[in-house]
Order: sequence, then structure tokens, then C-alpha cells
Amino acid sequence: MRLLHTSDWHLGRALHRVSMLDAQAAFIGHLVATVRERGVDAVVVSGDVYDRAVPPLAAVELFDDALHRLAELGVPTVMISGNHDSARRLGVGAGLIDRAGIHLRTDPAGCGEPVVLTDAHGDVAFYGLPYLEPALVKDEFGVERAGHEAVLGAAMDRVRADLAARPGGTRSVVLAHAFVTGGEISDSERDITVGGVASVPSAVFAGVDYVALGHLHGSQTLTERVRYSGSPLAYSFSEADHRKSMWLVELGAAGELTAAERVDCPVPRPLARVRGELEDLLADPGLARHEDAWIEATLTDPVRPDDPMARLCERFPHTLSLVFDPARAPEEPGVSYARRLKDRTDQQIAEDFVTHVRGAGPDEKERAVLRDAFDAVRADDMLREVAG
Repeated sequence: MRLLHTSDWHLGRALHRVSMLDAQAAFIGHLVATVRERGVDAVVVSGDVYDRAVPPLAAVELFDDALHRLAELGVPTVMISGNHDSARRLGVGAGLIDRAGIHLRTDPAGCGEPVVLTDAHGDVAFYGLPYLEPALVKDEFGVERAGHEAVLGAAMDRVRADLAARPGGTRSVVLAHAFVTGGEISDSERDITVGGVASVPSAVFAGVDYVALGHLHGSQTLTERVRYSGSPLAYSFSEADHRKSMWLVELGAAGELTAAERVDCPVPRPLARVRGELEDLLADPGLARHEDAWIEATLTDPVRPDDPMARLCERFPHTLSLVFDPARAPEEPGVSYARRLKDRTDQQIAEDFVTHVRGAGPDEKERAVLRDAFDAVRADDMLREVAG
């Protein structure tokens, strides 16, 4: 059986206020084309279909279009909710949609009830484990202490129990949305830490043939049978070096992986991080390859330059993020804040603050403004003392 594994669509999400809706629509088109052209037998979507619990209308319309196009192909799709989704909203109409071959699994109580598909070698049981928020599902799974490993382990116990009751030779696929130990994170994933522990060991999935993971945005192979597809698009500059793809996996007659291929996703525009002083970034010929990319620029000028964003955009018109990290001499170690202020006037302290923030001290006009401000405060204090 040939499976196409994807996750973390985050429909409705923007990149630094730039709408990604067109790029997301292009990905859906690419997904449908891949299913049709590569002879896919089933599509698995491992959560975070939307970017937030109440998605914008345009994102809902795109999801609706995706469901119709997948249903028209006649290729079954199994989909779970992630931590960004509202499980209740995503699961509305699941029973009816099920008849069209789109199997939404958003209810934790249904973890042990698979979607069973059949090929020439027999049955394949697909178990959908939606994102399990420990505090909300601990009672459902009868665990005493809320934790990711405990609730996911209890859900997998249900999976293994159901699988053991099925005819011998039944192959198995688990969809899960979780942070599994060994996975590499980015800046894009929402923190799911509970009690300081968010990750679960990959051994919790023992006993199944393939685990299609969602949540982390980089495509990763934790073990031969446990994989993250990653997100189809980059949603932060920490993903600038990611190769965005889906997994095309083949399960053999005995549940062995006979093939695992990464299918690249369309890139709307590359991402790049550049760092240095402004004039160097504007002049460096080696950066010409990034002139059409979405840019995060980190300026290391010791003094903040004038109008840096406008000047950067003259060369890099798609600059989205500007960060200042001035290269300055380190402050004297071991010197307390009180000692630094000792014997310094209010005026000197204020001027030091300007220097610290901007990288250069105030000019004469700015010093005069500071003096006038302090004089006004002192005069006001004196008036209050007289009135009192």
C-alpha cells in the first residue's frame, strides 16, 4: 500500500504579516496532483490543518476545496486534529464526510477504532490519535497523572489491544500529533510543555508498522518506522534551511517499508537570513542570490543606522524582519548595577541609557532636552514640597 504522509498545513497562517494563502492553495494543488500521478492508495494528514482554533473564512474555504478534490479522486484520506486545531470544529460532520472517503479523527475516545483499508495483501488499520492535551484527556484514559507520555501510552495501549484482536497479518499505521524525543524543533511550533516535559519516547509507538507524525515542522526520520513529514511551507525564518516535502511510503505484504521517498513541495519564495553591518549588506556581491528571497536581516552596526528598513528594501525588496544585534565591547564583568550608578548624576545616567540602547550618546540638542526634563521634574517636586 502506497501512503502519502503530510501534516502541519496551518491554513490561514501568515509569515510576518505576508499572507500565505496563495502558497497554501498551490500546495493543495500539488498534493492532489501527487496523489493522482504517483498512484497513492491513501493520504494521511497528521494534524494542524488550521493555524488556529477559529480559522479565517478563506482558510475554511481552502480546506473545503481540498476535501472535495481528494474525495473526487476516490483515494481515502485519514486526518487528525493537532494542537492548533479546534478538535470539535474540525470534526463537525465527520460521520457524513466519512462516507466520501475522508476520515476525520478528532475524538480521543476513538483512538482504538481504526479506519480499515484493504489492498491485494489484506487489511491495513489506520489509527488516528489526535493531539492529546494531558489535562483534558487524563480521565478518558484513566491515568492518574497528566503527562504527554502517560496519555499517549494509554492511547497506544488501546491501539495494540484492537490490533491484537484482528486477523493475523493485519498491518497498522498510526497518525499522531506529538513532540517525540529526538525531533528537532523550530520557532514555529507552539509549546506543548506540561510540567516541564513535552516529549515522549519513540518506543511508545512499539508494535505498529508505520507512525506518521505531525507537530514538528522539519521533515525527520526518528526511526525507520517513525517519521515527521514536516510542514509543507516555511512559517518562520528558523525554517530557512528546511527542505519542505511529504513522505511517500510503501508498506509491503508483511508491513515492512519497501520504499520511503521525500516528495518536494512547491516553494513560493526562498527564505534567507543575512547578518552584518548595513553598508556591507548593501554592497556584498555574494548576497545577490538572496535579492528575491524573503529576508530576515540582523544588523550588527554599533550605532543604529538611519532608516535601515527602507535602505535594505532597495536591494532586498522582500525584507520582512529587521533585528538589531550591535557589536559592542562587553561590559565589565562582576560590576553591580548599584556600583555603575554610584556618584553619577541623573543626567549622566540618562545619557548612559541612550548610549546603551542606541550605540551612540546623545548630541547637544538631545542633552538639552534631557536637562530640561530633569529641571521640570525638580521644579515640580519643589512646588509640591512648598504646597505641602
